[in-house]
Amino acid sequence: MEAPRTLAAMFARPDTHPTPPLTLHPLTFAPDEIGEVVALYASNPAYWRAAGEYDPRDIQAAKVEADLRGEAATEGGEVLLARDGEGRLAGVVCLLDRHPKDGLPWIGLLMVDGHSRRTGLGRRLAGLVEERFRAEQRSGIRLAVLENNPDALAFWSSLGWQEIDRRQDLAHDRPCIVMHKHLA
Repeated sequence: MEAPRTLAAMFARPDTHPTPPLTLHPLTFAPDEIGEVVALYASNPAYWRAAGEYDPRDIQAAKVEADLRGEAATEGGEVLLARDGEGRLAGVVCLLDRHPKDGLPWIGLLMVDGHSRRTGLGRRLAGLVEERFRAEQRSGIRLAVLENNPDALAFWSSLGWQEIDRRQDLAHDRPCIVMHKHLA
């Protein structure tokens, strides 16, 4: 006797586009990797106009490398590249293992290739970061969203992150919304 099927199961379409794997790898600072990150940055001009850190029409590899080396050299700092199943760069993530003021991990930057926005890639990448810290039994994670970036605020809010504060960022004195997500 066949098991009863739900309406959803009866009308569901088969998944003809399986989700390709996404893996995180430490940035090695090889010239080809820096070139890939520059291209990824260039694919997100609206973000760089809002952030003010780079001229989106002329992102310099030397500045990108210097900035990412600074992130990686910070105590507890890490720069990770997200690669798809074919090895293509899909995103970049800058993490801080323990913020000096609250002891929690922070996401300093999570950026996907601009041509892949609204495909679920950012959600998957954020999920990988959350799972990593959840596996380390961390209670929560934080990040700051620029106040002039409502798309980022909507993205993180849709993933269950909550606003907990508003303050200037330490590096550039820009108004930010501090967000937190419980991982327990």
